[in-house]
Amino acid sequence: MSTFEIGTRLETQRGARTGRPLGRTGVVHTPHGDIRTPAFVPVGTKATVKTVLPELVADLGAQAVLANAYHLYLQPGADVVDEAGGLSVFMNWPGPTYTDSGGFQVLSLGSGFKKVLTAEYANKGAGRADVSTAKADRERLAQVDDDGVWFRSHLNGSKHRFTPEVSMGIQHQLGADIMFAFDELTTLLNSRGYQVESVERTRRWAERCLAEHRRLTEARVGKPYQQLWGVIQGAQYEDLRRKAAHDLGGMEIDGQRFDGFGLGGALEKERLGAIVGWMTEELPDEAPRHLLGISEPDDLFAAIEAGADTFDCVNPSRVARNGAIYSEDGRFNVTRAQFTRDFHAVCPDCECYTCTHYSRAYLHHLFKANEGLAATLATIHNEYFTVHLVDDIRASIESGTYDEFKKETLNRFYAGGWGRR
Repeated sequence: MSTFEIGTRLETQRGARTGRPLGRTGVVHTPHGDIRTPAFVPVGTKATVKTVLPELVADLGAQAVLANAYHLYLQPGADVVDEAGGLSVFMNWPGPTYTDSGGFQVLSLGSGFKKVLTAEYANKGAGRADVSTAKADRERLAQVDDDGVWFRSHLNGSKHRFTPEVSMGIQHQLGADIMFAFDELTTLLNSRGYQVESVERTRRWAERCLAEHRRLTEARVGKPYQQLWGVIQGAQYEDLRRKAAHDLGGMEIDGQRFDGFGLGGALEKERLGAIVGWMTEELPDEAPRHLLGISEPDDLFAAIEAGADTFDCVNPSRVARNGAIYSEDGRFNVTRAQFTRDFHAVCPDCECYTCTHYSRAYLHHLFKANEGLAATLATIHNEYFTVHLVDDIRASIESGTYDEFKKETLNRFYAGGWGRR
């Protein structure tokens, strides 16, 4: 059986070269169950979605979770997770799991440029004023060469080495259903010349990942097959994005091909749909595509139209811990004084556990009292909102009501101008 089955095609956007519809529904098959796509995948960085029990993540409707190879390598160690029976057993999560390669964290946390790497996606040019300060004030803790990356742990400064083979070894031990090839993360601040070098380096690393994946799959007899997805880089350059997608899409080493693809790297928000489309046009139609690091409603619609199938992002849980709540009418901060005596449900139209049991006033109180339950309840709601938004997009594609649903959803969410960066 194929690892991915295509369902309903979305006619809204067609490839400029192929003429075929880019958006679609589908099903990703894994040993721990199917993922109906499009789907949002909550991030459980250290084998936990912060502040929320895995059982509640399942209850809120998530089909899969994504954990991080870098963090689990440093703590508790991939060997510990392997001995426990793999990621699903270790964190008591019954469904499919993803692990990323660790490349993003090695080069962001390890480089001292985390703010630049994360901020520039949200707003073109954001964070650029911090670059000179970062260079002056901090030693660059990650050093890239053609073989791999030396980096220092953000926990204690200890020195470590990641190569494609090391990343594959870690991810095989973690045992996720879907894992990603080791790639070099670049930012929009890098020159075109460096982007060209990096795309070629990532291509060579992809070949090594395929070879090592095949070797480890054959060596770890009795283990369920883990899908390996290649990661496409190329920043904002169409020719580099298309070349990278074409190269990895057709890559085969000793009979091993990529089972799917990650659409990675820094993306200019205002061109997100176009950039995703450049890649999906060049990739095999029968392979699933995962867009790393987005969760805002307008980005999700744009990416789905352009052919992305699954998504992950830390943002729903991260902003929840600061009191930011997503609703159909935009985002609001429940810590504001106006909610002190607001005894309505957090979001009256929402059916999540938080909104069916608690009021805005209670959540406001928890945040003001610095109670840990505040983050738990807010995170449950934000993850539910994002998971179900993508579920509803999928349902609208299947029912033929996508255009109407998109217009209604975005007009309502951004009516007050929130989020239009």
